[in-house]
Amino acid sequence: MCFCCCHLLYASDRPRVKRLCAIAARACRCDRRERRTPATARKGCVQLVKRFHLLAGCALFLLTGGIAHAQDLNARPVPPPAPVDAAPTPSPAGEDQVQFSAGTLDYDLDADVVVATGDVRMQREGDRLRADKVEWNRKTGKVVATGNIAVTNPGGDTAYGDSIELTDSLKDGVVDNMLIVLERGGRIAAKRGTRGQDEVVTLESAAYTPCSVQTSEGCPKEPSWKITAVRVIYRPDRERIYYKGAKIHLFGLPVVPLPNFSNSIGDRSESGFLTPDLRYNNGIEMSVPYYFKLADNRGLIITPRVFTGVLPMLQGEYRQLDTKGALRVTGYGTYGTRSDTALAGTVGDTERAFRGYLDAVGRYQFSPEWSLSSSVRLTTDRTFLRRYDISRDDRLRTTAKLEHIDANSYLAVTGWYVQTLRVNDRQGMQPIALPEIDYRRRFNDAPLGGVLQVQLNTLALTRPAGQDTQRAFAAAQWDLRKLTRWGQEVTFTAYARGDLYNTNDILSTANPAYRGTEGFQGRAIGALAVDVKWPFIGTFLGGTQRFTPRVQLVASPHVRNLDLPNEDARAIDLEDSNLFSLNRFAGYDRWEDSSRITYGANWAVTLPGLSFDSTVGQSYRLTERDQIFPDGTGLSDRFSDIVGRSELRFRDFVSLVHRFRLDKDSLAVRRNEVDATVGSRSTYVLVGYLRLNRDIASSEDLQDREEVRLGGRAQVTRFWSVYGSAIVDLTDRAEDPLSLSDGFSPVRHRVGVAYEDDCLRLGLAWRRDYATTGDATRRSAYLFTLAFKNLGR
Repeated sequence: MCFCCCHLLYASDRPRVKRLCAIAARACRCDRRERRTPATARKGCVQLVKRFHLLAGCALFLLTGGIAHAQDLNARPVPPPAPVDAAPTPSPAGEDQVQFSAGTLDYDLDADVVVATGDVRMQREGDRLRADKVEWNRKTGKVVATGNIAVTNPGGDTAYGDSIELTDSLKDGVVDNMLIVLERGGRIAAKRGTRGQDEVVTLESAAYTPCSVQTSEGCPKEPSWKITAVRVIYRPDRERIYYKGAKIHLFGLPVVPLPNFSNSIGDRSESGFLTPDLRYNNGIEMSVPYYFKLADNRGLIITPRVFTGVLPMLQGEYRQLDTKGALRVTGYGTYGTRSDTALAGTVGDTERAFRGYLDAVGRYQFSPEWSLSSSVRLTTDRTFLRRYDISRDDRLRTTAKLEHIDANSYLAVTGWYVQTLRVNDRQGMQPIALPEIDYRRRFNDAPLGGVLQVQLNTLALTRPAGQDTQRAFAAAQWDLRKLTRWGQEVTFTAYARGDLYNTNDILSTANPAYRGTEGFQGRAIGALAVDVKWPFIGTFLGGTQRFTPRVQLVASPHVRNLDLPNEDARAIDLEDSNLFSLNRFAGYDRWEDSSRITYGANWAVTLPGLSFDSTVGQSYRLTERDQIFPDGTGLSDRFSDIVGRSELRFRDFVSLVHRFRLDKDSLAVRRNEVDATVGSRSTYVLVGYLRLNRDIASSEDLQDREEVRLGGRAQVTRFWSVYGSAIVDLTDRAEDPLSLSDGFSPVRHRVGVAYEDDCLRLGLAWRRDYATTGDATRRSAYLFTLAFKNLGR
């Protein structure tokens, strides 16, 4: 039906047909982007019929859904009634007066009937009514309203209808063709609704949706999902809707029957079922979570997970939020076969046993200065998380930290436990820290000016089957920053530290460079440094540029390094982030005891919508003292390798970051890393490439590697998108003799399609893992996502 067809039927006496024709006419005009007249209607009618066959006409759902189901979820043309501006008339004690205003007012003295017409407004005890005409029988208390009707309750919910019969309390009555627009979002429509004195509304042949019922151009549209029911009861006092004989409709089609169902529309949570989850992993996996409300700030979710390939698994999640902090505890448990002793890529003997995983995290803020945070991650075996597609981590860390932070001091007491999931690692060699204590205090009024920072640190590491280490040190660092009259920024630094170590069972550590000497050992560290920056700023291509040469001179005497164990400074790599550091070792156990000069420059350009920033630098050791840096780290010779970083940004569309390290002699690329992002938030491409060609054979932490990471998302339509990601190992045996890769080995990939609008998220994804670890074999996993937004809280 289009405007011309509707025009022929508009003379009908049926108000339902009249109203549908008027709305259809407006929809046709919206679809054609112009106002039609009867003279041009027939031509547009032919074009619109074609659109109906393509399910794209604005008024289609009005004719198929509106007439067939008698549920009109569209907005009504009348605005909700506002409170009456006039001050209330004083009334006798215990009696509430009805306040009203109207264009004209007729009063039948004999029948005691008031007839108000012309934008009638009535108000009583917070309930408000607006209509074109109201007949009020003061003898019976019956109020009949017609024409552009809207009734608003004290909670802000507005009901619309073709005709409304109410009592003079404006609270109870019967409404034909009812539409309720909820204050908290969503709407309920029905053929007929009854409203009681307690504000409870009972509706017959009703539909509810929280979704938008209009397009961005203002045309009516079918909501993404809605719930239809034979009977609906809306309880504003409970902020809940109850259904009898209900079905969920997805894109207009009934997909899920719900004979007895209810959902919350407020902020309060209630016990009940949550959105199910369907995926293909260990066969077909189906999970249906159930939420138990324990209190307003506490809840428990129990999720049975059923598989066609393995035994079921039970998942529980407890959440708590109070004024001091929050706590979340998640646990998984099942009974099945496991194999966690196999080498990578093989499957060993299996056994049937309990398998599970515990994941808990919490943080509490006791005062502005004191806080406690903790995290627990434990599993029964090394392949459980991969087998059930919970996590890809190869190590789990359990930690707890007590912190005190104020304006000038910091105190942290930390402990942690590490569980390895690598099949070739020994659990007894993993460190347990009980505890690490770190205290720092800053003095802004230090002697000679500047800032003085004092640090006290102690650490105790225990290994059940390995080396034990205890460490304590005290350190002080003084920094003074000055600006010369020529514009140079000069920073003077003095650093001093005293260390005390005790270590046992050193022979259990395979690498001699990490052992140290058995028993108690001490060490004194000192360094002086001067850092000079000289920025030059000027115009460039309509923008600005800044060129900043930088020189740093560091003097440090020889200290004992190999006599002490190395627990936290094993990963060594020269890059732009640590080029100008006092100590280019990570951690505290190793100290770069050399006098050196480091030089480099930074060039930054800022143009309208475009920015470029680049840094390059190198260092030269002034002494010929032997160093403990392994060959290939870029720091083993007197001249270091050349390192740099460049970043290019074009508006919010292009981001390109490149990090590199060049061999000082041959200029061979030892590190080449690129991270690029091109596109908008909705459509983009991510590319990451890393190649490490350092030839380091003396450290197991610094193996050569080459890999590429790809990802992207394309917004096909306003709500539909496709996405994908992949990681490919490009390492071959020429780069790493221990690598099993042939130079092109996919690690894992994921592709999917997704739909998301204001109230629905729908998607299908395929992920494949190419690695086999124990009973977590290489396999594909499929995930179907269907989430109804705003369905409960």
